[in-house]
Amino acid sequence: MISITETIAVPSPRKRVWEVISSPADVVSCITGAELGEEHEDGSFDGTLVVKFGAVRVRFGARVHLELDEDGFEGRLTARGKDGQAATRFTAEANFRVVEDGIGSKVAMNGEIKLTGKLTSLIEAGAGVVVSRMTKDFSARLVELCAGPAAEPEAPKAAQAAAPAPRPAAPATLTARIRAWWAALWSRRSARTGQGGTA
Repeated sequence: MISITETIAVPSPRKRVWEVISSPADVVSCITGAELGEEHEDGSFDGTLVVKFGAVRVRFGARVHLELDEDGFEGRLTARGKDGQAATRFTAEANFRVVEDGIGSKVAMNGEIKLTGKLTSLIEAGAGVVVSRMTKDFSARLVELCAGPAAEPEAPKAAQAAAPAPRPAAPATLTARIRAWWAALWSRRSARTGQGGTA
């Protein structure tokens, strides 16, 4: 059995973090090697995950159920599946909760994965390293995704885009260019006329 207990600090409001963490599509986008499959009538969905244990890559397929408590900012995930060759089967349960923090939010997660089959010893032996690596990647992508809609870094660009150039100056510049062009053209014509008169 593999036990997972993690707390991820996210410098974003709890409501925004909940929007992401309660969306299967968003969560899957934060997990390297994961893909979201078909959604079923009961609200469950299919998912796949490719995990590397040393030199061995294992592809898991699962049926996933997600229960959400919007008011409590809590959720529960259960999954049941097997690897691509049906050599190993697993069941997984995980609870997660988003809580407010002084400077943002925290996502607290705890769960268990039970394995049976040929690859059990291999997977359990490498679980510590794999979970650590996946948690690090997931945390970085979650923080990035939660910060996506934040307007702070985009506000200056948006303000600049709203007024890319001072419009009042544009006619003056255009007028000056027309006058300069007209003056040059008139000067050339005058010079030609002068040359024709002396010829």
